[in-house]
Amino acid sequence: MTELMERIRTVHTMSASMLACLLLLMLCGVSVLAICPPMCSCGRGHRVVDCSARGLVLLPNSLQHNIHFLNLSHNRLQDLDGALGRFAHLRTLDISHNHLSHLPAGLPRALWDIHASANLIRHLEKNDTAYHWNLQFLDLSNNLLERVVFINNTLPSLRALNLSHNKFWTVPTNMPHNLQMVDLSHNFLLQILPGSLDRLPRLSRFYLHANRFASVSEGVFNRLEALQLLTLGDNPWACEAEENITNLLNWVQQTSAKVLGCPCYIRPNCGEAHLSTTRTRHSPSYTEPPLGADTRDQPHLHAVTSGYLSKSALLNFPYNWSIENSSGASEQALIKGVGLLPSTPYSLSTQTSTTIRTRSTKKALPGRARSTSTQIQPGKTHTVALNLLGTAIILCTF
Repeated sequence: MTELMERIRTVHTMSASMLACLLLLMLCGVSVLAICPPMCSCGRGHRVVDCSARGLVLLPNSLQHNIHFLNLSHNRLQDLDGALGRFAHLRTLDISHNHLSHLPAGLPRALWDIHASANLIRHLEKNDTAYHWNLQFLDLSNNLLERVVFINNTLPSLRALNLSHNKFWTVPTNMPHNLQMVDLSHNFLLQILPGSLDRLPRLSRFYLHANRFASVSEGVFNRLEALQLLTLGDNPWACEAEENITNLLNWVQQTSAKVLGCPCYIRPNCGEAHLSTTRTRHSPSYTEPPLGADTRDQPHLHAVTSGYLSKSALLNFPYNWSIENSSGASEQALIKGVGLLPSTPYSLSTQTSTTIRTRSTKKALPGRARSTSTQIQPGKTHTVALNLLGTAIILCTF
């Protein structure tokens, strides 16, 4: 009987010990799931982690493995190679505004969005993106990029590529074929190699403004069947060399896409051939910024204008103009995007009182341009002559 009692006590003690261990493991598990690095803030079950603007030079070592969103922007990170591969469930990574010299190696393959703007990245090598089958958005703007290398048939899910504000001299080749938006504005682009755009059947928005194009090869845009918007403003088009620019001018007049910053013309936009038969006036205003642009820091893009005229358009009027009629409809050539200088157009009014507003056609920094305004009341002797002049200008634009 004594032996039996001893065995019962032993089993009871072991059970109590096992239960204590189990409870301890459960408590430890809860603490691991609930942990958040002290220098970060977490939400949504600790799967959304914000470690931005904390002065970090190293990745916090207490991040849980199943996070979905990680913001490391505005820090002093220089090297993240191999540090993020363990986050297999990560969907969005923001490493913008750091000191990275290259895109980190070993990034999770589950990523949908990578924000890596405002770093010191000079090259994008083929292995940097070779295995990112799920990536849909890649922002490498405001870096020091001079070239990018894409392997054929990689990045099949990529829809938006932002390479603006870099140092490209030519449009990258082998860009992923499912792209719908490419932003190459504010670079040093001089040329588009023949065939570079032929494998982009879904490209609908293409930003090429604020570059150094003087001309482009014949037919470079012909294969962009889905193109809806093209920006060409603020480029030094060689409009005096008509043999090199004629093909582009013919294309921009015949395309069904909207072209902001029509080269060599006083009109702010052209294209949209499908609207030409309606004989209706169409406003060139475009208020949606490029995909991926931070709308908190950048004003909306309304239209992109070219500061160059063809020989046939050398008139004695400012090259940017608008006509405002009694119905309030207006056609204005204004640009409010970053890096593109604004100008006030020549304006005519067919209302009771006529107002002429002029501004120097020379480009100047915002806020330094001077404008004059003259009111002409009805009954004056020169009203008829002014109205005839305005009518002549309107007819010349159609």
